[in-house]
Amino acid sequence: METTTVTAMVFLILIGASIFSLVFRGFGGERLVQDFLTSLPGGVFSAMLIVMLLVFVLGFILDFIEITFVVVPIVAPVLLMMDVDPVWLGIMLAVNLQTSFLTPPFGFALFYLRGVAPPSVKTSHIYRGVMPFIGLQLVMLVALAIWPELATWLPNYLYD
Repeated sequence: METTTVTAMVFLILIGASIFSLVFRGFGGERLVQDFLTSLPGGVFSAMLIVMLLVFVLGFILDFIEITFVVVPIVAPVLLMMDVDPVWLGIMLAVNLQTSFLTPPFGFALFYLRGVAPPSVKTSHIYRGVMPFIGLQLVMLVALAIWPELATWLPNYLYD
């Protein structure tokens, strides 16, 4: 019974996210986002930076399902139109979401860990212990931003 309830809740989230995206597009929101991102000084770099910051902050309060079904369909077409590699965009979004899920004080992954950790492990220990991993992931995000080939060389090699 619990599995059915959780599955129904996930599907309700997916349906709600899809309806929101359709209504947002229907009222011209996609065009507004496109005009905003394409008019930024700095071009693709600025657009990617804004999207990555938005996804990072949203990752504090929303789960990946909501972000994937609401935000990505709105910003991905604009970024793809600006000649952003789809593989690179997907990897950047995935690493960014993973980093935001680890970042205190709202990191979902930290609360999952808190639930399975023994009572002797304090939340502050978890927060301090995750900081090196957050640093490594931020370094990786910067490296991927500077050298997109780190993410795209293997798919290009396999499929070209």
